[in-house]
Amino acid sequence: MIKQIFKSKLNYNNIIFNNSQLLKSKNIRFFTTETKTTTTVGQECILEKLTGENEGISVISFNRGHVKNALGKNLMQEFRQHLHELRFCTSTRVVILRSLVDGVFCSGADLKERAQMSQVEASQFVHSLRSSFTELETLQMPTIAAIEGAAMGGGTEMVLACDFRVASASSKMGLPETGLAIIPGAGGTQRLPRLIGIPRAKELIFTGAILDSKRALEIGLVQYATEKGEAFNKAIEIAKQILPKGPVAIRMAKQAIDKGMNVDISTGMVIEQASYAQVIPTKDRIEGLTAFREKRKPIYKGE
Repeated sequence: MIKQIFKSKLNYNNIIFNNSQLLKSKNIRFFTTETKTTTTVGQECILEKLTGENEGISVISFNRGHVKNALGKNLMQEFRQHLHELRFCTSTRVVILRSLVDGVFCSGADLKERAQMSQVEASQFVHSLRSSFTELETLQMPTIAAIEGAAMGGGTEMVLACDFRVASASSKMGLPETGLAIIPGAGGTQRLPRLIGIPRAKELIFTGAILDSKRALEIGLVQYATEKGEAFNKAIEIAKQILPKGPVAIRMAKQAIDKGMNVDISTGMVIEQASYAQVIPTKDRIEGLTAFREKRKPIYKGE
């Protein structure tokens, strides 16, 4: 089992930076275990690729503390760069999203920055958000949002694009855009009703209601509710249950489910058949059968 992660055990020697310069931001807090990590660092969005017992887990951390991780142009540019890298990363099997800022996961769009945009620029930025969250949603590997603190507006829309959501007792979620005379524009009106049903989604969007982790769990918005400070630990636990499974099989299962849910069941069966066909010629499938016969744990390489 992974050891609990405590702030008091920070060890910067356990982090290998790809960048030549350390960030000077006071908001950055790296959480480490006994395993080392390789890290790509940006000022507002950080990508860590864990190693050791957590090898195969990549973590995207948001660190724009002075505006509560509001989604601005620079943060989103770094976020998209990380998503692009992960899309073609053969060593990453699970991705976790989290915040390094106390009390907030993501406060949504940067409204002060938005206020300086023209109508065309605002439309372009919202389109960029929508496209980015679709990129997140369509990553081949499973994604987990570890939610501590507020995830409002675009923050909720971001976690809706993940496969799993873990919310701590400190978390708050909601889509309050109608209170600003706009609507959720980064996928919220589409992903939320598909997740919790049309009537409940309409209620949350029309009223702008804010949910705590208990209520979010009750209506199926999140899969797990934890104590404060434990969302990331739970996300790691879930990820480590996925790591031993066949990577190709996980990718094909995600593809079959995601694509199949948006079509009729007959077409869905065709999608499942096509996805299953992709695992038949893999070395991993042979390894699974061989390991079963030899009564040992399989070693999958994603081939």
